[in-house]
Amino acid sequence: MTVTIVVVAALVVLGVGLFFLIGPPRRARRKGRPPPDSGRAIAERDAAARLGFEPSRQIPTEPPPAIPAEAPGRVRVEGLGNRIRALFARGAPTTDTWQGLEEVLVRADVGPRAAERIVRRVQEGFESAADPVDVLADQIAEALGDGTPLHLRRGDLTVLMVVGVNGAGKTTTIGKLAAMLGREGMKVSLANSDTFRAAASEQLTVWAGRAGAHVVSQARGADPGAVAYDAVQAARARGCDVLIVDTAGRLHTRQPLMDELAKVKRVLQKAAGDVEEVLLVLDATTGQNGIQQARVFTDAVQVTGIALTKMDGTAKGGIVLAVREELGVPVKLIGTGETLDDLEPFDPRTFADRLVRS
Repeated sequence: MTVTIVVVAALVVLGVGLFFLIGPPRRARRKGRPPPDSGRAIAERDAAARLGFEPSRQIPTEPPPAIPAEAPGRVRVEGLGNRIRALFARGAPTTDTWQGLEEVLVRADVGPRAAERIVRRVQEGFESAADPVDVLADQIAEALGDGTPLHLRRGDLTVLMVVGVNGAGKTTTIGKLAAMLGREGMKVSLANSDTFRAAASEQLTVWAGRAGAHVVSQARGADPGAVAYDAVQAARARGCDVLIVDTAGRLHTRQPLMDELAKVKRVLQKAAGDVEEVLLVLDATTGQNGIQQARVFTDAVQVTGIALTKMDGTAKGGIVLAVREELGVPVKLIGTGETLDDLEPFDPRTFADRLVRS
């Protein structure tokens, strides 16, 4: 028994001694050198001191230089205006310059055809001393044409039909438009022909209250054409100047729904004699899909103008140039925020400046 105790004690002492001599295994092998407190390291330092050398130590190194975000010769810039100036800052315009300008416009949702046409105009009238951003803004404003106001029938009921996909801001735009016309002294009535979407009637009623407009609606699931017809009769009876008809947010890829939309327009024409405007509400952030939306809605109900929404953030809005080039449909209204007053007539010059100087 005594012999066993002695053997165990000897093993414990030997293990502790080895631990302090060689240190923890992980630290002993880090970077191929012994840890500073190991027996081997202490022996190395003592031998170096006897020979007159300083103890070995790790030499600090400078951090590696940061890798530039762009390759040499290229400049990272933000904003359309800065990108344009960067293209022309390289010297006299070349083929690459004009191709680069066209690419910048396409990325701003202007569309390939409109971008090519605008770049050609800029190229024809460009002078080396001119600011390329100013020249481009002039050409964009010219391509958009003069501001086209809403067509209102004075002395009789004007019927405005509003269409667009869900989420574009259609009902919100209707409320803002009602408020804008009300500020001009017109008596406005709203019709809820969006009888399929849940809470559509409630949403329109809220906006009518804010704008001081009358609203005509029926139960969910009612025939949209019947609602439109009743709204015309009610607007005439109340002596209203304008009737704005909200319609269901159609999926423009589903033909039966577009056919239903065309039916609502025919009912309005029969009841009121004519529909003065068919406004397509187009989300400024929708990109090139906006062209297809405009084309399909125009085929179904002959869109007469665009109300461009959601221009309050980083939206590009260049899609209106593509729609103008492809279909000849003008922009008539632009929404710049969420409040009741954030809707205004479209001004091509202001829009062009905003687009290229963003």
